[in-house]
Parts: sequence; structure tokens; C-alpha cells
Amino acid sequence: MKLVTAIIGFLAMVLGCFVFGFAWPDIQKGQLPSTSAISNLFGVKSGAAATPELEFTHAYSKVLAEYIKPVDSTTLKYAGMEGLMSSLGDPHTMFMPPKASEAFNDETKANFGGIGARLGQDPLGARLSDVFDGGPAKENGLKGGDIITAVDGKQVGGMDIDDVVTMIKGKEGTIVKLTWMEPGKHEPITKAIKRARIIAPTVESKYFPDYKVGYISVASFSEPTADQFGTEIDKLEQHPLKGLVIDLRENPGGLLQSACDMLGYFVEDKLVVRMKFRDGKEEIAKSPSGFLHNFNYPILVLINEDSASAAEIFSGCLRDFGKAKLVGEHSYGKSSVQNVFPLVDQSSAKITIAKYYLPLTPYYGRKLDQDGGFISGGLEPDVKVDLDPNATIDPDNPKTDAQLWRAIEMLNPQAATTATTASAGH
Repeated sequence: MKLVTAIIGFLAMVLGCFVFGFAWPDIQKGQLPSTSAISNLFGVKSGAAATPELEFTHAYSKVLAEYIKPVDSTTLKYAGMEGLMSSLGDPHTMFMPPKASEAFNDETKANFGGIGARLGQDPLGARLSDVFDGGPAKENGLKGGDIITAVDGKQVGGMDIDDVVTMIKGKEGTIVKLTWMEPGKHEPITKAIKRARIIAPTVESKYFPDYKVGYISVASFSEPTADQFGTEIDKLEQHPLKGLVIDLRENPGGLLQSACDMLGYFVEDKLVVRMKFRDGKEEIAKSPSGFLHNFNYPILVLINEDSASAAEIFSGCLRDFGKAKLVGEHSYGKSSVQNVFPLVDQSSAKITIAKYYLPLTPYYGRKLDQDGGFISGGLEPDVKVDLDPNATIDPDNPKTDAQLWRAIEMLNPQAATTATTASAGH
């Protein structure tokens, strides 16, 4: 028995040395041992049992170790993830690196630590396009049109606007030092500003007294949108109303639940969408109960090709329920549902998981030709009105906005007469 054990031990040692001999060249290079060389030794065909994960890992390791120039491992990993998603040919399925994932999360929650302003790109830095009431920016004298040129002493001219926003955002109660220029002035202003918890407004309202028409613009469907919508309705109803215009143009959508919650002001416990998944299963989403509002005036909804996702669900359901008509141009045609899956390093994957269908409207998914040109899809408006892309729109003068003006005329047929009389009186 001892002899058998000794022989087995000797053979195992020989085999181990033999295998080590094949592995040693790889180990010297700082690589994992090549399984293909050992597999070939024993007559196993290379790649015969390779999983997709193993294939990807092998290719990733080879590029990282052998490419002619050094490659950042994180950049390579993210590029692989982006390629994986883009290979599906679905523009709504995408990989989001940590920074993009954080921005997307902030956008859907409309809740973050910051100064309370919307920023746009400018050659000198970041231009303030909107300053929120009650936020640190407004309290410290920042106004729309001001340009932030430095953050914490670092010049931001020429930087990507997303990077500037990331620098300005931060934990509530912390300090950020901003330097900015006011239009027409040459001396910069520098102040230390305490960040606060910001709930970004996604809904804004305006009353046109000459026409007795209310106007609500919904920029996106985020967590606070439904509550903000209710607040703006209450403000408008302090005035006499002949009708309401809800503007969903340029609204990319957002949260399905937010659209359902907003529809709860119009209908209770009604089907909003049916979602069909790959396995044939279906789920439904309904409007909530307990929020029904008495809209005793007509409602029109403005849409265009950039109205998508939750904006299409909201406007399409209002029409299906007989609560509103649509004015403008056809919508985008995004009739799919995405779920966001967090990944291990704060990045995330947004993946299409289902198609959705409205209560009455036929399926309106966007169709493109081989060159990416629009063929069909989207919600067709009840009243089609094209908007001149070169038109200069004054937000305080609805006559400069052909789609809004058409809606006002429909809600108040005397609007044109009123406008003419008012003009003659000036």
C-alpha cells in the first residue's frame, strides 16, 4: 500500500512539474497561465468549452498586456460595456459610467446638493440659464445670464458643462467658491456659497391675462413632478380660466410612475399602460386614486418630435380618456420601458425590458430607414401646427410661438380680436 501511494505521489509531482513548465513563460510575463496550451497538451480543443465571459476576459487581458501602447484598464472596460450595449441597435439601452449614472439619478430624483441653478455651455465657463427661487445662487446674487468662470479657484473656461456641474454639486452644507461675471461688467465677483438640498423645478406656469388662458410647461417627469404640477394648477386657478395649455414639447420623459401620478389628477384607478415582456408576460400600470381634480375648462397639450417616453404616455392617455386634445407635431415614438441596473463600481446599465401599449391608441413605436431617417411612429396631433425653426420666440408673447398661439386661439376664439385691440391701444 505504501508503495502504491509513493508511486502516485511521484507521478503527481512529475505532472505538476510538467504543467508548471508550460505555465512558467506566462508567469514570467506577469500573466495568468495559458489554459489553451495545457488543454492542447491533453488533446482538448482550444475554446471548446469557452463561455462568452471567458472569451471577453481573455481578449481584455490580451489587449491590456500586449497592445503597443499602455491602456487604462477602466477605460478599456467601459469601452467594452458600451460596445456590448450598442451592439443591440437600441438607442435606449446604454451603459452609464459612474459620473453619467450619478447625473441620471439626480435628474430622475430632481433632488441633489448644489446651488440651485441650471447651467449651460459657454466659452468662458458655465452660463446660468435659470436660477431657482430660494436657492443659494439666488440668495448670493447670481442671476440668469451670469457666467461662472472659476470653481474653487480653478478656471472652467472650455471645460465640458457636465464636468463643471459635477464640481459645483456636492454634499448639502459644504462650501463651494464661485467666481462669475455679470453681463456688461468687467470685474468678476467671487463668493463662498454654502450648498443646499435642491429640488429642481420641473414644472413652471404662466397666466396670460389678455386671453384668460393658463400655461404649464413640464420639462421632465421626475419624482417631484406630480406634486409640482398640482401646486402650479392651484396658482393658475386663482385667475379666471377659459382653458389650460400643457406644454410637453422637448420633454424627454422620465419616470413612468410620475406620469401615472400626474394622470391621477384627471382620472382615478384607470389603466395607463400595458407592458409586454420578452417571455410574453404582461404588467399594467394604473393612475392612483385620491387626487382627482375638477378641471372645469378645456385642456390642450403641445407636443413635438422631442416629446418622448413618459411625455407620450401622459399626453396619449389624456387623449384616450377624452380629457385633452394634442396640438403641434408628431411625438418621438418611444414605446418601450427601460430599467436601470446598478453595477459594482457605481456605474449602471439602462436596459430595455418591455414594450408598452396605451389604453386605446394603437402601438406607435418609432420606425427608421437604414440611414436613420424617420419613417413613422409617435403620436399624431389632433391639430397639426409646424413651428418655424428659425423663429425667435418671446416667452412673454405667445403670438411668436405658432403652436402655443394656435392653442390659445382654440381655447379662446376671441384671442385674435383681443390681441388686435390690445395692439391698437399701444
